[in-house]
Amino acid sequence: MTREAVLEQLLLYREPPPPSRLLRPCSVGDGIRRLGDEQVQYYASLYDEEVASLTIAKFVPASGAASRMFRSLLAVAANPRLRTRDNLVASDDADAKAALRALAELRRFAFYEDLRAALAREGASIEDCAESDVKLLLSTLLDPGGLAYASLPKGLLAFHRDRGEVRTAFEEHLVEAAAYARGHGDVCRLHFTVSPEHEQRFGALLSAVAGLYEQRFGVRYQVEFSHQKPSTDTLAVDLEGHPFRDRHGRLLFRPAGHGALIENLADLDCDLVFIKNIDNVTIDELKPLTVIWKRALAGVLLELRSEVFACRRAVETGGSQAVAAALALLREHFGVDTPDEMSESGRREFAIDRLDRPLRACGMVSADTNPGGGPFWVLDAHGRASTQVVETSQVDRSDEGQRAILESARHFNPVDLVCATRDWKGRPLDLGRFIDRDAVFIAEKSEGGRPLRSLERPGLWNGAMAGWNTVFVEVPADTFHPVKTVGDLLSAAHQGSEA
Repeated sequence: MTREAVLEQLLLYREPPPPSRLLRPCSVGDGIRRLGDEQVQYYASLYDEEVASLTIAKFVPASGAASRMFRSLLAVAANPRLRTRDNLVASDDADAKAALRALAELRRFAFYEDLRAALAREGASIEDCAESDVKLLLSTLLDPGGLAYASLPKGLLAFHRDRGEVRTAFEEHLVEAAAYARGHGDVCRLHFTVSPEHEQRFGALLSAVAGLYEQRFGVRYQVEFSHQKPSTDTLAVDLEGHPFRDRHGRLLFRPAGHGALIENLADLDCDLVFIKNIDNVTIDELKPLTVIWKRALAGVLLELRSEVFACRRAVETGGSQAVAAALALLREHFGVDTPDEMSESGRREFAIDRLDRPLRACGMVSADTNPGGGPFWVLDAHGRASTQVVETSQVDRSDEGQRAILESARHFNPVDLVCATRDWKGRPLDLGRFIDRDAVFIAEKSEGGRPLRSLERPGLWNGAMAGWNTVFVEVPADTFHPVKTVGDLLSAAHQGSEA
């Protein structure tokens, strides 16, 4: 890390940038496109026509541990008064109720057989433990001496059991990629960002299953792993804003959040990149809806890319009419208004700057209530409006007006992106140029019992992509199946057929 970068971070701690300034939520017809059934088919077919000539990658952030997924079970395991099922029944604690449900439905979890076998090796019965020794059952599931589910990344957990076949979330991404992300030569390229300590296990799993799925789906997998780069870590500070030192006197650097992965994304060199979270997968029966919408989003992006590149070529050699057409396209598709009182040369330079940017089509799910981060019209420091993905943490909720806009949103971000990161001449764009470096987040943490403050970089799909040309497309809620708690694995989207 350079001295200048560290000093810049210290300045951000002392003088945090202002929060995002929301103008209004995006809605259908005002920042969000809605596709009819025929349009979905059209764009999916458009993608299908071009896919064989494209280089494609699927980018999956997969480094996070599953500890939050098992928060309730970990709390019960740590409570000495909750050793038996009767203790759980007698408790009014929400964690106890969540554990009761999990125990009652143990057989429906894909990890059931692994857990049963692990307990049997200890001379215990899973049925008896569910009644009289809940602590042993949970420690066998969660702790390093057992299945270690609380410390493993979600990608390595058994998510689904369908027709007798058990799959991890990692495997489901391989299966899904074969349906929409096979490029030239039937190659499915997937890139997973993982923590260094778990890369070997991911690699072993890949070696065990890749041949099976390649034969089944007629593809060839090209799977890469990368780590969040240490150079993207940020310096922690104490509550007075001074660099934090551990008990050995060493400066403390912390991972800077998933926004740091923009550098990993930039290392990919291909025509299209699909981005999706590791836990947003479903069983085979429900995959077709996801697949057609992924193809449709890619078709929307390819059509936009063709129009943008055509305008860019015209501006390169044409006159004022070509510039006017480019500015009209930017306004129509991306909500970009041309600054007032600009010279003809200034208009041309502005058009070139706005056309030479990465492109992304982002799926957005409609919701009856505000679910947190989502699509908004935002005012930047220069008074220009743009459509952005905004997280709740970026908004000043003490401001009544801003809070009202946030709560009035009726779409949320399911992390469903298709991206194009090459320019009109096929050259990779410098993604670092398009980061809103003020869209940082300062978190309160602790180290060795001492409080500290930690700086998180602009999020991958909000601040890190703030300068991209973006189109939001409404997608069905049934394409979104996240697993935030272990109980989510009991939903229909994650329960396969026994037949």
